[in-house]
Amino acid sequence: MSENGNITEEILTPEQQEEITEQKRIRLGKLFELKEQGNDPYSVTTYDVDAYAQQIKDEFDTLEGKDVSIAGRIMSRRDMGKANFIDVRDHTDRIQVYVKVNDIGEDNFAEFKKWDLGDIVGVKGTVFRTRRGEISVHAREVSLLSKSLLPLPEKWHGLKDTEIRYRQRYLDLIVNPDVKTTFIKRSKILREIRNYLDNEDFLEVETPVLHTMAGGAAARPFVTHHNALDMDLYLRIALELHLKRLIVGGFDRVYEIGRVFRNEGISTRHNPEFTLLELYQAYTDFNGMMDLTENLIRYVAKAVNGTSIVEYEGITMDLDKPFERISMLDAVKKYKGIDFNEINSTEEAHKIAKEHNVKCEKHHLKGDILNLFFEEFAEDKIVEPTFVTSHPVEISPLAKKMPSDPAYTERFELFILGREYANAFSELNDPIDQRERFEHQASLKALGDLEANDVDEDFINALEYGMPPTGGLGIGLDRLVMFLTGSSSIRDVLFFPTMKPIADK
Repeated sequence: MSENGNITEEILTPEQQEEITEQKRIRLGKLFELKEQGNDPYSVTTYDVDAYAQQIKDEFDTLEGKDVSIAGRIMSRRDMGKANFIDVRDHTDRIQVYVKVNDIGEDNFAEFKKWDLGDIVGVKGTVFRTRRGEISVHAREVSLLSKSLLPLPEKWHGLKDTEIRYRQRYLDLIVNPDVKTTFIKRSKILREIRNYLDNEDFLEVETPVLHTMAGGAAARPFVTHHNALDMDLYLRIALELHLKRLIVGGFDRVYEIGRVFRNEGISTRHNPEFTLLELYQAYTDFNGMMDLTENLIRYVAKAVNGTSIVEYEGITMDLDKPFERISMLDAVKKYKGIDFNEINSTEEAHKIAKEHNVKCEKHHLKGDILNLFFEEFAEDKIVEPTFVTSHPVEISPLAKKMPSDPAYTERFELFILGREYANAFSELNDPIDQRERFEHQASLKALGDLEANDVDEDFINALEYGMPPTGGLGIGLDRLVMFLTGSSSIRDVLFFPTMKPIADK
């Protein structure tokens, strides 16, 4: 951290640091002068705003000649002596303001001339259109509401350094208005998901973030400690097990949208904390979840973007087309030419993995290796929205086995452009089978698998009271937002992505 307390200076060139420090010194001088005159801008507590930039433009025919009161940040200035044009940006858009010495008074104008780009101002004036046709506000009163001590990065051609953009999202939002559009759309996506599920009679619920044991997914958890109880707790890696307890308790349709935490790597598609939708519906199965998933994503795309057509990374997809369906076995056979139905033992699976340079562990069974082949050779070949079904039981500890072949489960994952967007299955409700699966997971954990789960005795106890046939679904909402906004990195759809501290870089 720099002596000025500004992290930006740590990632600018020495020349830029010197210039920004000098500008800050000048602006501090202006602030001290204002305070000495009894005009401390930070003492302002309220300002009556009755109009916004976009509203004035949209309703110009009605507002022309009317008085308005606006507020926002000075983004540019054109100085013509006794008259100035400034652009003021509020949360909706920019609007031009015409400030003339004869209209606001010489003293006010003299102070106004000292204001800097980035300062937050209030303007009272009349809506008009300039001779060049630009909708503007003719000021009769201007007020300084907050002083900006640091210059905006405009003279460096905008804020394009992704390091600064992600670390200082507030600055990114100020100078890159398109970024704000992405986050507004994110909010709409979450709202429309809730609208869809609420209309389908799902109940939104909240479950604990702190768990006594990690479960519901194969992931390494974050561990914390509760001092009063003197016990370790885990930040949740999934929402599943608590939501299914509610199905046992008699709620037939429940969902939760919440943060989950996985102590794993960071990439363009992974952040240690992310937003997950999980829902559970009694008396349906993974086929019902496929229909729900397809209809939900199609509905949200149309509600937010106004169309079922999605363009992502140069590829155009029509979500009105039925989503494709293929089993994991058939996907590996299609894209690699290997039929795991012809592999009769774990030993054979290990042999073929070695032949094709697929890295696996000694404890991996045939189903584990099938999944590794899918990830290595098939996953990135899937472009159109596709449900990959029938996962091996070894990698699906909470899914029902397929009656026709108990080596596989009634499970699917949704892939688009080689990326997973959803995971769902017919929920395992046999407490005896569930205990055996948990015990297998516990044995893997004992062998050093940090993503394996323990035996959750309370969840088994809940199942022993009886859980109806149930379908469950999880959707990573950050990835869905990426897809529907055309964003290439998960950091582009998170206000504040996890970043390594500057001092540790």
